[in-house]
Amino acid sequence: MTEKRRLLFWEGSSKKDFKAFPTPVQKDMGVALFVVQLGGMPGSVKPWKGLGSGVYELVEDHRGDTFRAVYTVRIGDAVHVLHAFQKKSKSSISTPQPDVELVEKRLKAVLARHGPSGRT
Repeated sequence: MTEKRRLLFWEGSSKKDFKAFPTPVQKDMGVALFVVQLGGMPGSVKPWKGLGSGVYELVEDHRGDTFRAVYTVRIGDAVHVLHAFQKKSKSSISTPQPDVELVEKRLKAVLARHGPSGRT
């Protein structure tokens, strides 16, 4: 872990959506995001498939519901939370397409702001 803390940026409505999570989920994911800011990998993190390396999701289960926060560390020296959502589907393991598309859209927007190198 590095001693310098990365900046944390919330993209789109991700912070508002995150604040709608149950308090225990916010606390657990908040600690996990802090670990990421310090350069670590929290235990609840999984790679986000389909967008290459450097995009991850935090997954928390709470009272039968699943909550996710998708973030990237590949842009500059910062953590960008791209999307925070409650997974509604009980019958499917896969992430709903609208959520996948929103993550892709926000990642493209962040990359466009920071240029192809990802540096500010």
